[in-house]
Amino acid sequence: MMRRRVVGRPLMRTAATAAVVGGTMAATSAAVGHHYAKKDAQAAAAAQQQYDQAYQQGAADAQAQQQYAPPPEQYAPPPAPAAGPDLTAQLQQLAELHTSGVLSDEEFAAAKQKLLGG
Repeated sequence: MMRRRVVGRPLMRTAATAAVVGGTMAATSAAVGHHYAKKDAQAAAAAQQQYDQAYQQGAADAQAQQQYAPPPEQYAPPPAPAAGPDLTAQLQQLAELHTSGVLSDEEFAAAKQKLLGG
């Protein structure tokens, strides 16, 4: 006797197997994705915590540095110019001495240069 072959059954079995395998793959992929997402979130939280600690330490250091900074130096004002006779009056006095013959031309020029700061 000849066996009859049922055409629909192997196809159904293949489709069911593919569905089970596909569903298992999807579930595994989702579980792995959730696992790595959780690890990434934990790593991000740890990095944020380290950043916050470093920021707080830096702020505390800056505040301590400002608190113990030495006061700025106070400089004395420049001395007032010496109170003396007026420059014009001194030059007139030299000119009078020169015209009266007390000072020579060279002495007058040297004294004038000395008064004018040269």
